[in-house]
Amino acid sequence: MDEANIIVVSPIGEIPSWVVKTLSKELEGFFGFKIRVQVLLEDIAFAHDADRNQYYSTKILEKLSDNAPADCLKIIGVTKEDLFIPILTHVYGEAQLGGTSSIISIFRLIEEMELKMAHKGCARIVKEAIHELGHAFDLRHCEDPLCIMHYCRKLADVDLKSDQYCRYCNVLLSDATKDLLR
Repeated sequence: MDEANIIVVSPIGEIPSWVVKTLSKELEGFFGFKIRVQVLLEDIAFAHDADRNQYYSTKILEKLSDNAPADCLKIIGVTKEDLFIPILTHVYGEAQLGGTSSIISIFRLIEEMELKMAHKGCARIVKEAIHELGHAFDLRHCEDPLCIMHYCRKLADVDLKSDQYCRYCNVLLSDATKDLLR
């Protein structure tokens, strides 16, 4: 494996250590790329929308890409702030389709009581990180409700989908990464 093909897990703000450790372990096992934890943004105040009291995820993605290390293949930012894009009330995450950066928010994925220890929220966080990185690897939303690339409107949808790509999305991911894993 080429050492330049690193996925950076980038915590933004105060993220529980179990979230970062779980993501690092699960993403390395899932994608087969080396994982490095590295802070690329200290805060995301620049993306705050006062009217919505949320953070515009697309602006954050741009800054993450601007700060991408030279040896970085993909970035998954992790924040506890509530994210949005203008056409939706909220998003669990967003990614640059076929680009470098992706981000997830733990704001809606875990219960307040889970901040100190992982329960159901842990699986949600991993699923959403894999989903957003899938977009960064140029995968689109999938119609299969069990596929990890299925679009989720609510937490019950996240809980229902599996933690794997369907056969079709797996082929697309394999095509997108085959030259990188040599």
